[in-house]
Amino acid sequence: MPQAEGGAAVPDTMPPVLADAFEQIQREVDAAFDAFLPVPDDARGRLVEAMRYAAIGGGKRVRPLLVCATAGLFGVDRDAAVNTGCAVEAIHAYSLIHDDLPCMDDDDLRHGKPTVHKAFDEATAVLAGDCLHALAFDILTMPGTSGDPFVRSELVATLARASGHDGMAGGQMMDIASASREYDLRQITRLQQLKTGALLAASVELGAILGKVPPEGRGQLRAYARDIGLAFQIADDLLDVEGDEGKAGKALRKDEEQGKQTFVTLMGRDAARQQAQMLVQQAGQHLAGYGAEARLLVELGRFVVGRDH
Repeated sequence: MPQAEGGAAVPDTMPPVLADAFEQIQREVDAAFDAFLPVPDDARGRLVEAMRYAAIGGGKRVRPLLVCATAGLFGVDRDAAVNTGCAVEAIHAYSLIHDDLPCMDDDDLRHGKPTVHKAFDEATAVLAGDCLHALAFDILTMPGTSGDPFVRSELVATLARASGHDGMAGGQMMDIASASREYDLRQITRLQQLKTGALLAASVELGAILGKVPPEGRGQLRAYARDIGLAFQIADDLLDVEGDEGKAGKALRKDEEQGKQTFVTLMGRDAARQQAQMLVQQAGQHLAGYGAEARLLVELGRFVVGRDH
């Protein structure tokens, strides 16, 4: 049965505070998924192996780190924050499994290894995605995530909205439609705010919810998340045209081949890069009121536009 490869490499040029944080969150998320997904000794074993293949040992874990870094501002228990980060990562992993299927993007590689439907089969991949979706909300309702039922309820509602037709899945539908439509910059921005930005924004929101910050007190955090969400996607668009497939661990140049409009095609590379840098600078300014405590979030924003994969 295929097994997951090791965790994502941490670039040498990353500031030590961020490099250490990434290494820690990658270990914690892998350990948590290992505990959440014991392999049963029956016909479900292949399904759980596929879930583990998708969830363990892959990806940079940006979303769980956003949850933990935000929760850390408010003294939240680390295990509770990691659990919540795993819930977001389970949604992200399920979306990648489904995105890679032949009926969607039809990709053969993800994180430098065969996609789930290639390593297993299409039916198992669909079910693995379905089960990771369900696991996300199971995790959020666990007492170990929060002992407060009102907090657990708000966590579930927030991640559900970010995942569905008003969030990630809705953005994916807009992306599918973009192959046969001409989108302007406003529409591309909306598409990416949903497809990519919704889960990133939810990660920050979930950290604040764990910290019992009232909705009216989350304005600056939401503004930060909005800006890094767009910066993240602009950086992705740039990597799609300039990146190295070996480092990316997946096929690149697909948007251009499919004739899709992106930030890069609409703005040009230089203007897109400048826009991403401006957004990250602006994101850091939103966190000024948190002082040095927000350094990890600020550095994470800078990493978003400086990464090479």
